[in-house]
Amino acid sequence: MTDKVEHIDAVVAAVERQAEGISSWEFRSADGRALPPFTAGAHIDLHLANGLSRSYSLCNPQGDRDRYVVAINRDPASRGGSKLIHDMLTPGDSITISAPRNHFPLVEDARHVVLIAGGIGITPIFCMIQRLESLGQSWELWYSCRQRSMCAFRERLEALELAKPGRVHFNFDHEPGGRMLDLKQVIAGTPQYAHLYCCGPNPMLRAFETAATEIGLPRDHVHVEYFAAKEKAALGGGYSVACIRSGVELEIEHGQSILDAMLAANIDIAYSCSEGICGTCECKVLEGVPDHRDSVLTPDEQAANDRMMVCCSGSRSARLVLDI
Repeated sequence: MTDKVEHIDAVVAAVERQAEGISSWEFRSADGRALPPFTAGAHIDLHLANGLSRSYSLCNPQGDRDRYVVAINRDPASRGGSKLIHDMLTPGDSITISAPRNHFPLVEDARHVVLIAGGIGITPIFCMIQRLESLGQSWELWYSCRQRSMCAFRERLEALELAKPGRVHFNFDHEPGGRMLDLKQVIAGTPQYAHLYCCGPNPMLRAFETAATEIGLPRDHVHVEYFAAKEKAALGGGYSVACIRSGVELEIEHGQSILDAMLAANIDIAYSCSEGICGTCECKVLEGVPDHRDSVLTPDEQAANDRMMVCCSGSRSARLVLDI
């Protein structure tokens, strides 16, 4: 969207270890007011002290209006986000966060929901589980981690399984006798009317999408959320972008993204991940054909060519006209 994303002054209310390398952070508004509502699958941006902005999925029940909770893995390959949060963000600290946005919404009235998570991909999935439980809806979870010690929310998930057996399936592929989760087998055992959600590392998501296509599931029943870029950004350049409301015409050079050119021209645009996974920099397309490289829009939404993520997507036409 071209509108500014709402920013919220918040404080860290609590930090809790959830698994090996994974902790959760609870945020409350600095002035004690109710926070904007959210729905299962939503994420927020954390604006960090080093100038970075990072998006993380909410994992607490969507009925909460007094807090947001995110769980974050300390990534050994961190570009400065997760490492800084784990090392520096403690209870009582002030932080600016965004209002929630949701590009991974839950179909709440589905007859059955199959949830597949890999590693830290459990965060939006766990939020969905809590919502489905509150609605009394049918669901099952397939949760794959390297080891049992790295399994976030394990005790709470085990309690749900104990209450109603047959819904929670753990897979620890690096433990003795373990192996990779057979996604094709899982999907093949799913009824055609079910909605499937998958979140995890990119190889898992690609395997999930491939298996779902091969098995022939309805495309609108298959939902994914990427935590890392799905494709390389379009940086070929050689086209122009008219920013109508800003009154600026940009010439995009080789090696430059549209977002880079916008920022260099002092165009006021919100952005966060710079990888096409959060949706913050979405712009409405008035003319031209984008070269979509994001992981937010569905194939049908990309085919419509009426919006794009300017941080990673380029142009297939000589000129784009954007509503910004």
